[in-house]
Amino acid sequence: MEYADKLKLLGAAARYDVSAPSTVLAQEAIPDGSGAIYEALAADGSSMHVLKVLLSNACSYDCLFCPLRCSRSQERASFRPDELARLAAELKQAGLIEGFMLSSGIVGDTDSTVDRMIETATILRHQHGFRGHIHLKLMPGVSEPAIMSAAQIADRLSLNMEVPTPELVSTVCPAKSLPRHLMKPLRQAVGLIAPGQVPDGVTTQFVVGAAGETDRQLVDITWHLLAQVGLRRVHFSAFTPIEDTPFADREATPLAREHRLYQVELLLRAYGFEPGEIVFDEDDMLPIETDPKLASAEARADLFPIEVNAAERWELLRVPGIGPTCVESIVFAREQVRLTSLKQLGMLGVRVDRARNFLALGGRFYPRRDPDSQLTMQI
Repeated sequence: MEYADKLKLLGAAARYDVSAPSTVLAQEAIPDGSGAIYEALAADGSSMHVLKVLLSNACSYDCLFCPLRCSRSQERASFRPDELARLAAELKQAGLIEGFMLSSGIVGDTDSTVDRMIETATILRHQHGFRGHIHLKLMPGVSEPAIMSAAQIADRLSLNMEVPTPELVSTVCPAKSLPRHLMKPLRQAVGLIAPGQVPDGVTTQFVVGAAGETDRQLVDITWHLLAQVGLRRVHFSAFTPIEDTPFADREATPLAREHRLYQVELLLRAYGFEPGEIVFDEDDMLPIETDPKLASAEARADLFPIEVNAAERWELLRVPGIGPTCVESIVFAREQVRLTSLKQLGMLGVRVDRARNFLALGGRFYPRRDPDSQLTMQI
């Protein structure tokens, strides 16, 4: 296979490994001609271009929805660690990428696959002097020594959980165990990171809608992973049916569902929400028509309206249109002067159109109006 054809094949196969919280960004290669450079997000939220590619699209697993499944009829290819490292270095030198995201199908056994990925990153980092971002995707059941080696070279580590419960894992991939192959190495990865290593932390990813899971199941496991396991963040990828797989005839998951889950993940990770504060419908799904922070606020008659001049930080964070930065601005401003108008709040960065139904200023309540419920990450 020609070099460029192999890059295009293995770059396209990596498109479902999320590198940004939007399938529009994460699953469409930029039009540079290689088919393997994607938009991604750095830890600070800024955008960057990464070479996102598989070391190999061969795999010993037979997961029902996966394009790499071993029983699927498709062209297979692999890179050698040295040739892929050289390619990434050339793209970085040409100014086409700022980062490198490497995954793979499992060729042989898990640790030997991860070892080849680590070898690729090590050659890139040390022989080619690569100073860009490196994200390594760990494999199910990876050992502690392999995790420790990966942590010494990567800026971010991740391992895809795909589905949220042990029963669903057994359904979509009988060869995997959620506790043993997925949860255990994620816990180990978090615990094995030494000071100064893996600055962007450990993350995971779920395929939304692949196995008939509910949003409540995804929210519960997301909170557990963030609050108790210590993951840096959780990603979601709306299910897309793949030809020549058992799930080929299933409907694609609407992107709006993925987006609502990202909004909830932000509430859990950055706003201090707990699963019990999230509103679900009778089918344990997030309402598509209302953003989750607004739905939560409208369900909390016991909490709102709050007095801006006296509210605790956690109370302010539950007001739609007020985020962590705004909260700190409000707290600082009210130490200097009593806040008495919506105009003052707007100057502090508050989305007044969203917030006004849920707050009071100096005991004054403002007329209610239909709150904005657009699909937005600004919650």
